[in-house]
Amino acid sequence: MATLAQPVRFALGTFSGDGRPFPGLVVGDRVLDLETALPWRPASVLAILDRWEEAQDQLRGLAADESQEWRSQDGLRVHAPVEPRQVIQSGANYRQHVIDLVVANRPKDSAETEEQARERAATLMDRRARDDLPYVFTGLPSAITGPYDDVVLPSWAMQPDWELELVAVIGKPAHRVSAEQALEHVAGYTIANDLTARDLVFRTDMKEIGTDWFRAKNAPGFTPLGPFLVPAQFVSDPMDLRLTLRLNGETMQDESTKDMIFDVARVVSYASHTARLLPGDVVLTGSPAGNGIHHGRLLRDGDVMESTITGLGVQRTRCVAEEQA
Repeated sequence: MATLAQPVRFALGTFSGDGRPFPGLVVGDRVLDLETALPWRPASVLAILDRWEEAQDQLRGLAADESQEWRSQDGLRVHAPVEPRQVIQSGANYRQHVIDLVVANRPKDSAETEEQARERAATLMDRRARDDLPYVFTGLPSAITGPYDDVVLPSWAMQPDWELELVAVIGKPAHRVSAEQALEHVAGYTIANDLTARDLVFRTDMKEIGTDWFRAKNAPGFTPLGPFLVPAQFVSDPMDLRLTLRLNGETMQDESTKDMIFDVARVVSYASHTARLLPGDVVLTGSPAGNGIHHGRLLRDGDVMESTITGLGVQRTRCVAEEQA
């Protein structure tokens, strides 16, 4: 009996050379311009995701077609793989990260030992995973930048911090879908570094207002995305991926998605019960332990962040202080 050939592994990206950006099919270190290779001439990865169900077979065929006009990635600029209509963000979604926060923020005069605080926090996380709901908010598409672009640190951000996150990219509209159905609506996965100005997370002018995610997270370039969108068929288990962020070569975050309190499916499902998720929307699923505020080392001019997630490539960005007027 003949053995069926395995599909050629591919990814999607957005590239530019001398002209405007184009959607590219990535196989190894080669790129195929999909605006010319696909008969319906999509101008962007978003346009491909708008027709994701029919596009997948065509993409699989092109990935295995050696007669196409493949280009080397050398000399091409890599942009964020998709320009989403909506950016959904999830916070406090890694068990060890939240436990660390509980311990770090206990009252200084507390009689509770660190070990007791960790035990208490662990019990809270078990209950939260069982009984509670994900913590979700929205970001701005204008904060997204490419995976190798410099990140400008605004002069008003005194404590800029990193947050490596797994991102689910929506492939077909999702509204009020169950957790069991949610991953059917995910086209694939990519990497985000969801930068945060820690000093601006909580309002100081009126504490009752609470958090201010708008200002803390949405400066231009505060969400490096990519390098590529890897289709879900090539990610065997999104809940068994390793996230690693290195700052100037030193490992700061190193955790598995197994540590998530709410898995990808539950986060996507929860978001869809309020919003209608659209093709190309990105759902950031939270950041593990090891943020700068934990290490007592925030971002500064000249820092280089290198972020990897199993099978999704490498993102590398350099921090640049904003020029003073």
